[in-house]
Parts: sequence; C-alpha cells; structure tokens
Amino acid sequence: MDRRTFLESSLLAAGGLVLAPPQVEAAEPPMVGIQVGAVSFLDEGTDKVLDNFRDLAAINTLFLATFTYGRGIGGRQPRGSALPDHGVQEYDDTYHGGNFATPHPQFYRGTTIVPEKAPDHPNYDVVADVLPAARRRGMKVICWFEDVFRRDVRGLDQAVEIDLHGRPTTRTCPRNPNTRNFWLGLVEDYLRSYDVDGLMWGSERQGPLNNAIGASHGGGGNPETVGCFCTHCTGAARKSGIDVDRAKSGYAALEQWVTALRAGTRPVDGAFVTFWRLLVEYPEILAWERLWNEGLRDTYRDMYKRAHEIAPAKGIGWHLWHTNSFAPFYRSEQDYAAFTSYSDFLKVVMYNHSGGPRMAQYIRNVHATLFADLTPEQTLELAYRLQQYGSEKPLDRIGQEGLSADYVRRETRRAVAGVSPKVKIWPGIDIDIPTGANEKKTQPDDVYAAVKAAFEGGANGVLLSRKYSELRLDNLRAAGRAVRELKIG
Repeated sequence: MDRRTFLESSLLAAGGLVLAPPQVEAAEPPMVGIQVGAVSFLDEGTDKVLDNFRDLAAINTLFLATFTYGRGIGGRQPRGSALPDHGVQEYDDTYHGGNFATPHPQFYRGTTIVPEKAPDHPNYDVVADVLPAARRRGMKVICWFEDVFRRDVRGLDQAVEIDLHGRPTTRTCPRNPNTRNFWLGLVEDYLRSYDVDGLMWGSERQGPLNNAIGASHGGGGNPETVGCFCTHCTGAARKSGIDVDRAKSGYAALEQWVTALRAGTRPVDGAFVTFWRLLVEYPEILAWERLWNEGLRDTYRDMYKRAHEIAPAKGIGWHLWHTNSFAPFYRSEQDYAAFTSYSDFLKVVMYNHSGGPRMAQYIRNVHATLFADLTPEQTLELAYRLQQYGSEKPLDRIGQEGLSADYVRRETRRAVAGVSPKVKIWPGIDIDIPTGANEKKTQPDDVYAAVKAAFEGGANGVLLSRKYSELRLDNLRAAGRAVRELKIG
C-alpha cells in the first residue's frame, strides 16, 4: 500500500471522513471571435461595440486589426458597397492605414521599413483603448496584422521583391532581412508593450509559379512580374544547388506560354501538355516555387519562435488565404501537418458566401491558361474532384448562390484531421464581404448554417470575418443564435 492510500484508509477508518474528489480543470470554452478595426470603436464607442459583441453574438475574443495598409480589415466599408446598419454612415475615402496601435522605435532597428503610426487616427491607440474594456467583460484580445503595404511606405523600397526582369516590385520579399525584421519587430512590440492574449498574422501571397498562371481568385496574374530574384533569393538558391540562370530561363518560357494562351493561341499539343513540358524541361521552375514558399515558412517559424521566447503561454497563429479552397497547386503547399510545429492556431478562411463568386473568378483565371483545353464547366468539375468537394453548385449558379455550409463542415474536418491536437482550428466565417452586383449576398440563415457547420466539423472556435465595419447586425445576431443553440457561448 502506498503512502497516499494508507493515509486515506486511516482517515476513513478513524473518522468516517469523506475525501473531496480530485479537482478537474474546466475545459476552455470554444473561441467565438470577431475581426474589428479601430474606426468602429471611434465611430460607435468602445463600450457600445463590445456590449453588442457580447449580447448579439456571445463574442469572447477580439481580433484587433493593428497593422495594415489594406481595406480588407481596416477602415469602414469601401465605396461601392452599401454601408451597414451601424456606425457612421459615410465612406472614408481618405483611408491610409499603418499601425493602429503605437509603434515603439526600439523594436525596429533591424529594418529599413518605417513603423508608421496610422495617420487616420493619430491620437488613438486601439489596443490601449480596447484592452481594459475587454478585460472587464472577460474578453480576450489578439493583435491581428497582415502583409499589406502602401508603395510609399518609407524604407519599403529596400525590402521588396525583384521580378524576373530585374525590376523592383511593391511586394515584400519574405527572405529579405528588412522584411523579416519588420515582422519580428511587430511581434516583439505587441507582446512587450501590451498585455494582449496572442497574435495572428496573415500573408495572402503565393509563389511565382501560381502567380504566373493566375491561379488565384483575384487578378489573373502577370507572368512578367513574378519573383523573387533579389540577391537574398538568388543567394539562397545557389546555396541549395539551384541554377539561377536556368530558373530565369524557365520563367521566361512560362511567360511566353501564358502570354500566347491569353492572346488566343492554342499550342498544337494543348495547354496542359505544353505546361508540363516546361516543367520537365525546366525543373528549376518548381525549385523556385519551393524556394519562395520556404522563405514564407521561415517567416512563420521565426515569428513563432520570437513570440514564444517573449511570452511562452500566449498563442500565435496564422490567417490562411482563401485561395487554399480553390487552387489545387496552392492547396498542396499549405500542408496542415507542417504547420503543426510552428502554430498555436490556424484561422483557415472558409468564406462560403463570397466563396462562390471567388471560385468562379478562379475558374475564369485558370481556364485562360493551365486548363484552356477544357470548358469552364469542366474546369470547375475538375477543381471540385481534385479537392474532394463532393456536391457543390455548377458554374452558372455558384456566383449567385455561393458555396454550401457543407463546404465549411468538410473543410473544417480536413483542417482538424491535418494538425496535431495542440493546434486549434478556428474557421473564418464570412459575413457581408462585398461581392458584385449580381453575386451572393450574406443572409442571416447563411451565417447560422455556416457557424453550426464549423462546430459540427470539429472546430475549436469560429472567427467572424472580415471586419465588423462591413457586416449587418442581423447577420451578427444569426451567428450568436447558432452559438447559443450549440451551448458554446
């Protein structure tokens, strides 16, 4: 009999004492988050916004847009889309962007990129304002920042990619020390300057091969401007045994192939066969694609390491771009298992409402290049089959009707199965992301179904996206209805 058993038996025998059962630590409730920018708190008042979040949707985690020059997560609703039923009823056409917290210069000594305080609200620090109000309501706060710059940011010119023809671009090079040190500076600044609960970073970027063939839901891509061929990237290539000159020749040949196809010229052997012939003739094309992706993965690794050196108990994770849902080549490069070693959570974009129009745009893009041998309808069916989509809508309906809630359920299950249990999966649920005049618009029942589908797929939480300043309150209520019915809020 061990000592503990002997003591328990003796106490019970002596006095009939009943020992209290061992204490079991309560499970952490699922995360119910929302992305929100500084302008919303200034327009509506911090307390009112937070009370709305709690009362309408059982929000327990705020993802504050702390650094961006883009309109996707910062500012009000851009002109061209209807203003929502809350906030100031006017457009902010002079939006600039930058750091919506307070940048502390000592953390940015290793980079030429100037950490600009957003001039939109020069006397306002969104983290300093919101953090104490959130704490009073039991809400967590995560700093949410993304790889989106203006071309006139001071020092950016020394951090950008160099394209195939030796010209500087406006895209940051992930391997350039000025870029890497800027992101590491933000990580350190946010974690040392504020008692936040974690960080999330997003980079909606892809490698040169996918960019050249237009394999995304955005613009069709420009093969002339692919990169990066800066000294940092060419040096890393040579160190890895990649022939830089042959890589450039391969991408030049790829540029000619894309340009001819878009001009209506069809190769005798077809688009796909000649594409594959280029890869066989120039394996350096794929080698350079992998080189670029390794630069981005190293950024993730370095940011994760720095964050855990400073605050081991606080999480850092990544926003994974929506192209992951459309493009098989890009999807293959987002290996969830690989993310496990440098992630605490993944916000996987599963925007099913805007996903229909975006899928249709992706099909139009790749039908002009890689899949020119097929009809657009066949291209969509191939994309569905390659990505195990099951039953989704045909091309003539997908833009108007969006992707199904079952897409959210399936993609959630895939993500959960792909990572270790230590990595939380928080699907991004879209609410009122702007779409075209005749394209899918979010309705409350859509939001309700998508939130339920995410949790049915095994999600550890949901993140309502893209930003509070563009969504309608009835749709926010619908998210709360799903959360409360599932008894997770």
